[in-house]
Amino acid sequence: MTIDGRQRGAWRWGRIAAAVTLVICGWLAVVVALTFGSAPGKSMAVIGPPSQALAAIAKANGRILTSNDYVTIARSDDAGFVARLYAAGALLVLDAEQAGGCSGLPPSLAASSLRAKRSNPSLG
Repeated sequence: MTIDGRQRGAWRWGRIAAAVTLVICGWLAVVVALTFGSAPGKSMAVIGPPSQALAAIAKANGRILTSNDYVTIARSDDAGFVARLYAAGALLVLDAEQAGGCSGLPPSLAASSLRAKRSNPSLG
């Protein structure tokens, strides 16, 4: 039994898609696991519908820094904030400073911080 070129190509693309999916899922699992070890006072990005994210942050005794369509940035100085967010119904919680470059600062502070860094490269 022989396999023609089209079948071989489809099989190859299927394996590539499976490998990419596995890498993305593995990366996401590591990032989510690392958020549980985050220090108190760090900004967290709560991913999901705003109503659900805001309710979870309120139940977890967090402070809302900013919110948009599907990402809400929150912070708490108490230990165990991430676990409390999940217990309160958050869909996905990521470290805001490491998940895509979010600063965790309100927009006006983030912009002024960026301007300060550009004008004085020794700041960081």
